[in-house]
Amino acid sequence: QVQLVESWGGLVQAGGSLILSCTYSGHTFTSLAMGWFRQAPGKVREFVAAIRWSDGYTFYADSVKGRFTISRDNAKNTVYLQMNSLKPEDTAVYYCASNSKFLFIRNAMGYDYWGQGTQVTVSS
Repeated sequence: QVQLVESWGGLVQAGGSLILSCTYSGHTFTSLAMGWFRQAPGKVREFVAAIRWSDGYTFYADSVKGRFTISRDNAKNTVYLQMNSLKPEDTAVYYCASNSKFLFIRNAMGYDYWGQGTQVTVSS
């Protein structure tokens, strides 16, 4: 059974930084890429960033490009999302997810497994 466990969300003031982590575990390592999505109250879940396990190739939403950095540690089966220059509009529950086919990288429908989510709140 695949499990994704996120951690390190929290509360931060605007302009501050947070880092999220997501550790992948399971009997079979079938993930080709990992993504981060977020969902604010009353809004649809939106793509934030993704990274390919094999070579670290990255994808970003325009809204976070230049502020957020996704990285991975293959030895630990862990991906990170470094979030800098945070804005109140970044407030959301952040989810990590695993993509086994490297399809629809920017769309939630492409992801097979999801973490439980971690709250990020940015105060103004």
